[in-house]
Amino acid sequence: MNYLIVGNSAAAVGAIEAIRAADHDGRITLLAAEPDHTYSRPLISYLLAGKVAGERMSYRPADFYEAHGVEAHLGEEVARVDPAARAVTTAAGHRFEYDRLLLATGGKPFVPPIAGLDTGGVFTFTQWDDVRRIESHLAEHAVRDAVVLGGGMIGLKAAEALMARGLKVTIVELADRLLSTTLDAEAGAILVEALRRRDAAVCLQTTVDRVLSRGGMIQGVHLTNDFEIYCQMLVVAIGVVPNVAFLAGSGIATRRGIVVDERMRTSAEDVYAAGDVVEADDVLLGEKRPIPILPLAYRQGFVAGRNMAGLDECYHGGMAMNSIEICDVPTISIGRTTVCDNCSDEGCEVLVRRDAKQGIYKKVVLREGRMVGVILVGEIDNAGIFAGLIERQLNVEALKPLLLSSEFGLLSLDSEYRKHMVSGPGIEV
Repeated sequence: MNYLIVGNSAAAVGAIEAIRAADHDGRITLLAAEPDHTYSRPLISYLLAGKVAGERMSYRPADFYEAHGVEAHLGEEVARVDPAARAVTTAAGHRFEYDRLLLATGGKPFVPPIAGLDTGGVFTFTQWDDVRRIESHLAEHAVRDAVVLGGGMIGLKAAEALMARGLKVTIVELADRLLSTTLDAEAGAILVEALRRRDAAVCLQTTVDRVLSRGGMIQGVHLTNDFEIYCQMLVVAIGVVPNVAFLAGSGIATRRGIVVDERMRTSAEDVYAAGDVVEADDVLLGEKRPIPILPLAYRQGFVAGRNMAGLDECYHGGMAMNSIEICDVPTISIGRTTVCDNCSDEGCEVLVRRDAKQGIYKKVVLREGRMVGVILVGEIDNAGIFAGLIERQLNVEALKPLLLSSEFGLLSLDSEYRKHMVSGPGIEV
């Protein structure tokens, strides 16, 4: 069997490990646009901040490819997929044939049409190479002020890394709050205050419409509210979109991402897809959509690899889960979190606990007695329990008085709950 994998992150690693566990002899070839050995993308902000060294970026050991019998072609970007010929062609013109193909190309930065983006000193922030380019710019230029366009997870971690490098940072976000897809207004406001205490500026409900430059180098940005911000660096970190452009003309079905079934199969025979590039099942929303989370990417890749190797395994879906700590304020959001407080039209009940003195904010969203979302700010110890209750869709009506308490924990659950939450040899519930 001739396996071909396009991509080099968590989904690709999951597929390799699954294939090799089931097929010790098949040929595995990997193509990746990036030149680096597989690494953990969430660590790039810590790398830029100087908190993690390059040798600690690896997602798997240095001998991973060799140990799993993988022929890795790094720095080889795929430009075309031809399912009828069972082959892919790279940008360099190299052709690779396959019996079974996995597409794990992840996401690419979303960059809006902004005048002057081709000016020096403008960067994205999703790959190791982005860190290298930013570090080179910092070494070559006297950078004191930076603007980060985007108040989501990527933008906030980029801003925090630049602050750790001693820069004055301004975050520009089009929405009315930070982390607008995962946090509500009150939770977002806590992060704004935390950033401002660290001397960062936050501009909400506006965006950059023009980059100001002189001599081919950025001098500042102009905002849609007619403000101008002086800076020597702009990081465009609005978010990512599934990387599917190379599939044009392939006949493989895509919407926002590649459409897959429960076995991670695409619309083309013997072509599978996994990770941030796919639209897979969201168990809470009951629809297919991209959920760009590393653990889900690995799980999807593992399921795809098992099926590519001739086994039969299903991916049972996932849900949105985001964890981020900004300026020493930890936050976790799981599931549906952005419904409004007065949401009877959605059939939801919202429980909220506020403790401004302790910097704690908790919000639980219930529907028909079952938890469908949670926001935790400042106190996140029980996130795993909440995730389990949401995933298993257990009725928590009887637990409502306890859910938001600081004392709530696994032992707060009676045995009927605990047996659903904890199981395994030697575990007494």
